[in-house]
Amino acid sequence: MKFSLKYTSEWHDTDAHRIVRAGALVRYMQETANRQCEASGLPLDKLRDDKGLGFILGTISLKIHSPLYAYEDFEVRTWCKQARGFTFNRYFEIMRDNTIIAEAATVWVLIDVNEKKLVRAEAHEWMNDRFFYDEPIAPNSLPRKPRISRETELFEVGKRKISYSDIDYNMHMNNTHYPDMICDYLDEMTQSSPACRVGAMSLSFVKESALGATLTILRSEENEGRIFVRTQNEQGEVCLDALVELVEI
Repeated sequence: MKFSLKYTSEWHDTDAHRIVRAGALVRYMQETANRQCEASGLPLDKLRDDKGLGFILGTISLKIHSPLYAYEDFEVRTWCKQARGFTFNRYFEIMRDNTIIAEAATVWVLIDVNEKKLVRAEAHEWMNDRFFYDEPIAPNSLPRKPRISRETELFEVGKRKISYSDIDYNMHMNNTHYPDMICDYLDEMTQSSPACRVGAMSLSFVKESALGATLTILRSEENEGRIFVRTQNEQGEVCLDALVELVEI
């Protein structure tokens, strides 16, 4: 059984082409996951305050089959697979008129927020008792984890300081903000000819971006709609690797 919530998209979710941004879709997905945690009796605040645990996103692969526009009714569904080792997998579907218009696969890890170390997710019975839903996922329906080879030429397109509006209670940039940040540095997103939208986006989180940090944003040239993006901190460490796939509107 899948946990689901119904929404109506807002005007402020949309971009210059009046299409709901990929970042907004991810926020609706994450809100649904948070509400499922709440409904299970383990809200994120309680998990942190009572158990000293928190979820950290490792990867997200998003595929957008059809664009969503302002004031459209839609439903977000989420379900999880049984925890294995340190990883916890959660999946999403966005439905409009009983048709899947977007889907995502995410991989999370559980951490001890005080010790700053990974915790074996499968060691906690509630991970499977409350979060486990025996639902299938099509293995080839989503984009792969981004892998930027050494041969891929990246060039700097800007700097980005992490500020108040980016962070959550972990004092790091919230993962739902990354898709919009990436698109901020892609000129292709605002061009009128050919007009394009995000068709797919894969993000691999390597290192958290803390309040006050300044990220260097690097990207590749567009190649058949595919663009690689990387962020690095002041020490030159990779924080994020991403692959964006653009499609014409």
